[in-house]
Amino acid sequence: MEKRAMTEAEILSNFDDAINYDHIYVNYQAQVNHSTGRLVGAEALMRWKHPVYGMQYPSDFIPVLEKNDLIYRADLHLFELVCRFQKKCMDEGISMIPISVNMSRYDIYNHEYAEQIEEIRKKYGVPVKFLRIEVTESSAIGGMELVSTVLKKLHSYGYLVEMDDFGSGYSSLNILKDLQVDIIKLDMIFMSGEIGGRGGTILSSIVQMAKWLDTPVIAEGVETSELADYLKSIGCNYIQGYLYSKPLEEADFIEYTKELKHEPMNSSIALINSMDSGRFWNPDSMETLIFNNFAGPASIFVYDTYDKTVEILRVNKKYTAEVGSGRPEKEIFGDDPWSIFDDKNRAIYEEAIQKAIDSNDEETCETWRHICSKMCGDEDICVRTSMRVIGKGGEKYLIYAMVRNVTHEKKYMDEILLSEKRYKSAFEQANVYAWEYDIATKDMKPCFRCMRDLGLPPVVHNYPEPAIESSIFPPEVADDYREMMRKIDEGVGTIEAIIPLTVGRIPFHVRYTTEYDETGKPLKAYGSATLVVDNKEE
Repeated sequence: MEKRAMTEAEILSNFDDAINYDHIYVNYQAQVNHSTGRLVGAEALMRWKHPVYGMQYPSDFIPVLEKNDLIYRADLHLFELVCRFQKKCMDEGISMIPISVNMSRYDIYNHEYAEQIEEIRKKYGVPVKFLRIEVTESSAIGGMELVSTVLKKLHSYGYLVEMDDFGSGYSSLNILKDLQVDIIKLDMIFMSGEIGGRGGTILSSIVQMAKWLDTPVIAEGVETSELADYLKSIGCNYIQGYLYSKPLEEADFIEYTKELKHEPMNSSIALINSMDSGRFWNPDSMETLIFNNFAGPASIFVYDTYDKTVEILRVNKKYTAEVGSGRPEKEIFGDDPWSIFDDKNRAIYEEAIQKAIDSNDEETCETWRHICSKMCGDEDICVRTSMRVIGKGGEKYLIYAMVRNVTHEKKYMDEILLSEKRYKSAFEQANVYAWEYDIATKDMKPCFRCMRDLGLPPVVHNYPEPAIESSIFPPEVADDYREMMRKIDEGVGTIEAIIPLTVGRIPFHVRYTTEYDETGKPLKAYGSATLVVDNKEE
């Protein structure tokens, strides 16, 4: 074998054979979670092994294929080989992982790439979740609108899209802002020198920014544990590079995948989609307009699940009026948010936050807070908070909270409960039983004494038959009581009688009062039974 780089003419003349006989083939490089050591995916890399000239460097043949508009055929061929490999894994019971395939700018500008790969995927029946498409950052330069359209089409088919070589171009942040990518692949050009320093600061900022977008980050070209550990320390756990594996041919890659456990990569497909949190920071957005002017009292805060801290980011004017007790925003932002809670109420509030995180839904709690205001002095208030997660970044969650001061309501309810407690006590002493009867459903809801003394359940259906069957109403008065209930069903206003109750035939004064709706239709009747006292015996 004569091992040498082919000339451009040789590359072009041998290209058809390279496609037809798989001289152009795939190597797979693993993507690993450095925190867990588990496999999360792989990238498909194009290789060319000529039967005479041997291995060809991608840097030699890919520019020639791009120049002569042949890279499109090569990319489709590579995608088909990946689908063929995934089909083999499905048929042979080999554990599958998502594999990323590169899409070049030539695929985007000159061809219907998205439609073509979707046809190939369907041909092999590979679930779309096991295929990802990589687009380089440089592909978007000068053709943002076209690239955005292709990405939308890929998303409509269900593909996740990775932004490859992020950070190597000149307008990275602008591209990230305008293109809806699901995964960012960092170019380690940032760390070409000493670990840390200015490059590390920039890298850390990019990772944190991506987390707020709930976009996973993969660092490419990681070769040392020192660099991998540094990346993990700034929140980038996903690693691709020689530290874990060089690019492997299919058989070797299958064996490699058997050595590592697998885990899914968190993607923006699973982003909490209740709100677009980013638009809250735009002063001209509709979300900000609603937040400031039309929403009720509300705040936006960050909760860190690692150290259990809360940081208030925004409040609207209605919030300060409702629960601020006259405090200016400066005081609200300056204080430790936990300082207004005692241990019991902080636990209630944190539990609600955790429920909101776990359920991805709205959760509500009521907590008492001790507010110290220069204007109004010390004050204890009760606040009802409805909260929902609107964003996530690592261990931190962005939470939107609607609040309402329910202090007066709570104090009023406490007074009612106290009155009810006193009434219940007096009720007990008076030997009175009470119940509520729903005329439409024939359901009876007894009082506590009825349940305790007579063994009734919380709801008695088809009343009064169960009470008659249990001898609460003795047989000799059963028909009379049924007639009383028939009149109540017909809408009689009040009705009363002396009826002996229970097997002991103890006389009680039974009385009903009927409640009507606005049309005069009877709704409910309220019954009571008062022990008849013989004054002569007294």
